[in-house]
Amino acid sequence: MNIRTARSEDLDLLMSLVERRESELPRPPYPQNPPDVGEIVGEGVALIADEDGEVVGYVLARYGDRGPTTVFVADLWVDPAARGRGVGRELLRRVGGEALARGSTHLLLAVDSRNRQAIAFSEHLGFEEGAKLLHLGLERLLRERERAAESIGALHVQSDDAPAVERRVAEYLPRLNRGASSQVDPGHAWTAVRIAPFDRDLLRKLGQELSHRFGVTLLLTLEEGAVVRFVIHDRGRMVDEYLSVPEYFGPLPPGDASALRANPTVVSRLTGASPALVRAAAPNGDRPGDLPPADELYVRLAEVLGLQP
Repeated sequence: MNIRTARSEDLDLLMSLVERRESELPRPPYPQNPPDVGEIVGEGVALIADEDGEVVGYVLARYGDRGPTTVFVADLWVDPAARGRGVGRELLRRVGGEALARGSTHLLLAVDSRNRQAIAFSEHLGFEEGAKLLHLGLERLLRERERAAESIGALHVQSDDAPAVERRVAEYLPRLNRGASSQVDPGHAWTAVRIAPFDRDLLRKLGQELSHRFGVTLLLTLEEGAVVRFVIHDRGRMVDEYLSVPEYFGPLPPGDASALRANPTVVSRLTGASPALVRAAAPNGDRPGDLPPADELYVRLAEVLGLQP
């Protein structure tokens, strides 16, 4: 393997490699500026690795970007076919050697939190986490400030034996949260469990525990007056989850967002509800305004599932 310093005539090659690297990474919910390759070639560190004339990797780094004695790696990429052969490590070692000669003391590297392979590679080399880069959509930030609606909902246990459900709740709930109180309401086919103060995540954990004993549990919630969610557990396993606005609480990878769309077949099998009615009562939108009012969705979905909202 040969590692050489990139020159001005390599700019087009580097730009094509940057584009290839970006095509492999998870996309953030906002556009990002690509590294200024021309500036880095002139003032920073730009290295290209090749084997038998084929480019297998590159690295771009800037001096003083995060402090006077730091060198910041703006881009690091290794061809998938060459990974595991030490190319990335050698590129970083070359950057470190040049930076040390210039008086730098630390090498900084930013890695997307969803890029598990890159995180494992960095940790293997000894990198330590020094900060987290957090993002929040401005529309959500402003909407949060205006919100006043509370979240409500209940856990529904597929059993008409309310005393048995109440005994199990009294057994499990203190293990999960000693400060929470519960109310158990009997029904024809479902027994409803409500807790105070309302805590969706606590109800979800309780639903998983109770499903080991009673089979099917269904958590139905109206959250912040804006979105409707249900979570179904069957014998301890989460089998379906629906959220009316999948990315209401923040951006998600495409697969995770799709997973928050109701599966009418599964819901019908476990609740007896008509698949067509479930599909109609559980729509999805990009924002709450794309759907009917959330409180109406909540009541309608409860009716279709045979629950007391």
